[in-house]
Amino acid sequence: MTTGRWKGRAMRLANSLGVWLAGGIPVRIGPGLRTRFDDLDGLIVGGGVDIESRLYGVDTTDEWPYDPDRDALELRGLDWVERHDRPVLGICRGAQLLNVHRGGTLIHDLARSHSHYRNPRSMFPCKTAHPEPGSRLAELVGTDPLRINALHHQAVDRLGEGMAVAAIDDGGIVQAIEFTGHRFRVGVQWHPELMLWYRRQRRLFRALLAAVEGELPQRQSPAPASMNA
Repeated sequence: MTTGRWKGRAMRLANSLGVWLAGGIPVRIGPGLRTRFDDLDGLIVGGGVDIESRLYGVDTTDEWPYDPDRDALELRGLDWVERHDRPVLGICRGAQLLNVHRGGTLIHDLARSHSHYRNPRSMFPCKTAHPEPGSRLAELVGTDPLRINALHHQAVDRLGEGMAVAAIDDGGIVQAIEFTGHRFRVGVQWHPELMLWYRRQRRLFRALLAAVEGELPQRQSPAPASMNA
């Protein structure tokens, strides 16, 4: 599970719980922490500060904080995912980075570009996502409307190569994306780790662990010294 220098402690602890409940071993990765991916079975790219806009072709100076060391580390992690066919779950910022890594772009600020769009911010369910029929996400959580939370002001814009929309909300904003290949690479704009009391949200973590068990010939557990959650 990736994390940054600033913010995200509650999300990291909640992600750890989600992984444990699914039967996995959570391992923290981030700048100044562990930075190796080579003995891991899968990856969760967690939430946090905005991705630096130059990485998706927007040259701007604004008030949003960036963490370029984290950007670089997570992009390296996604390179590792592709080289070694590991499953990955992107959460909020992580979903956006999945798209940027494949050459996609982001809506820089919903309030500026979609002034008509209502974008409440809450760790509790405050929006409705509609999973796309036939998507991997719909296979996991069903096609019924899904209540989700929202802690973001950006969103996926142009899709990266090999990515597809897996859910949109009532305002037509992308709320989930996924890789069109057979490997498990799913990104959700919301924070399922903060809603683990919902069975449909826990399925995302179980699906990641199921992909690990199904795609790797033998599970490799990290050394005990790295099992920080």
